[in-house]
Order: sequence, then C-alpha cells, then structure tokens
Amino acid sequence: MREPLFVKQNIKKWEDFENVPTSNPDDLANRFIQITDDLAYAKTFYPKSKTTEYLNGLAATLHQSIYKNKSEKGNRFITFWKYELPLLFKEYQKQLFYSFIFFVIFTLVGILSAKYDDSFIRLILGDGYVDMTNANIAKGDPFGVYKNTGEFTMFLGIASNNIYVALMNFVAGIVFSVGTVFMLFQNSLMLGAFEEFFFSKGLGMQSILVVFIHGTLEMSSFVIASAAGLVLGNSFLFPKTYSRLNSLKKGAKDGMKLVIGIVPILIVAAFFESFVTRHTGMPVWVSITILSSSLLFIIWYVIIYPNILAKQHKPYAHKD
Repeated sequence: MREPLFVKQNIKKWEDFENVPTSNPDDLANRFIQITDDLAYAKTFYPKSKTTEYLNGLAATLHQSIYKNKSEKGNRFITFWKYELPLLFKEYQKQLFYSFIFFVIFTLVGILSAKYDDSFIRLILGDGYVDMTNANIAKGDPFGVYKNTGEFTMFLGIASNNIYVALMNFVAGIVFSVGTVFMLFQNSLMLGAFEEFFFSKGLGMQSILVVFIHGTLEMSSFVIASAAGLVLGNSFLFPKTYSRLNSLKKGAKDGMKLVIGIVPILIVAAFFESFVTRHTGMPVWVSITILSSSLLFIIWYVIIYPNILAKQHKPYAHKD
C-alpha cells in the first residue's frame, strides 16, 4: 500500500487517539494495540518517513499512559476477553459463517451416510465403540461410556485432547485452508454418524439432552477453531494490500488469538462432560437449562456482543 493511502485510511483514527483523551484503561489498551499494529506496518514499508516518526511518538504516549497503571496485567487480561476477542469475531465473521456452514453440511453428510449404509457407523465410530454402546443399550444404560472413568481423570484427558484438536484445526489451515476443512469434515462426519446411531435405536432425543450438555460448547469451539484455520489459510491466499508474508503473520496472530480465546470454553465443556453428563438420569429441565444456556452464551458472545461492540468502538476498529 502506498504511504498516502495508508495515511488517508487511518488519519481519522490517529487524530481521535491524539485529541480525544481517555482515562479508561480498557480504551487505552485498545488504542495501544491499534497504534502498535499501524506502527509495525509503517516501520516495515516506510521506515524513514514522517508517518513512522509520528506513530512512534503516539505509541510512546499511549504506552506511558497505560503502563503507569500498576494493574496493567489484570487490565490486559480483561481487555482481551472483553474487547479484543469479540472484535476479532466481528472482523472474521465471514470465516465463522463459512466454518459453521461447512460444519452443518458435513454433519448432514454423516447423518445421511449412516442412515443409508449400515457399515458406515462402524467405519466412522469403530467396532469397539459400537459394540460397547450396544451392550450398554441392552443393559438399559445407553450412555454408560461417560461413567467408565473417574471424574477428575476424565476431565484432564478430555480437556487436553479438545484443546489439542482445536489447535490442530487451526494449524492445519496453513495448508491453504484445505487442511482445516478436512479436519472439520472428519469431526462433523463423526458427530452425524453418532447422532444417527442413537436415533436409529430410538434414543435420539435422549442423546441430544445428554450429549449436548457438553457438546454445545465443544462443537461451537471446534467451529471457531476451524474459522481460525480459515483465517490463517486465507491470509496467505488472499493478502489484500499486505505483502503475502505480512498478511500471513497477521493471520497467524489473529487466528492464534481466536484459539486461545476458546480455551476457557473447552475447559468448561470438559467439566460438563466429566462431572455432569455422566448423570444421565437428571431431570429433563436441568439438561435443557444447561444446553440452552450454553447455546445462548455462544450466540451472544460470538455474534450479538461483537456487533454491539463494533458499533461502540467504530473509531478504533482495525483496518487492513
């Protein structure tokens, strides 16, 4: 991007930062993040220009305003989940939408494949799992698999595995986004086959009330992790006004933030799966309350709140 165009796109934001003071630590942190991004870009492409000197001075001023506050670490931690992550959801809403559409389509493929091919379920879920579940169904405890391991041991195993899978979904995006789509295909196909298996046994609604106690947060997190992979892959394929290398760096940084942001959600999902899902005889209203609360939280935090926040912080929105 030519320097005059870069200045034209950002001058209003810089003037607001310079001339409209704020003592709010969250606003200061948000301003500092934006300015350091712009400064890094200017240093790369216009290292000896007056624009770079100006941004360096503005960044220094904001730095002093922020770091004179002794509670900076706590503020930065809060700022990430309160502002930075939701604004990233808004910035990459297309990737989130594409990831969700892929997830729905691939899950439907899994459902239809399992419905019309009896061998498909065993191919996807494995003979061991299918035989064990059939035995549990015969004993009157179809979801007994969630009771086979101690709560804490199960929690550690599930949490670490889910975080690993989410990270791999993101990293796989480096293969031109195809790697992420393939991993999403595998996970969605498994979910579709799993649900069709229980529906074919007349246990469909029961499986939803039991499994989606943790599955709502877990599947939503995998969709977000896949969106992060698309951010990574698309940053290389479609660099826009950045050089391909700088675009890839930005995509890797933003995608990693998305993955870090869902770690607490995955931990909560693992807690539900280990300590709550095993109580398959709980009242229906309890299952519905947990499931619907999880779904409403995802809709609010990933869709509604980012749009509200973007309108409130329009002068500080990140620009390419």
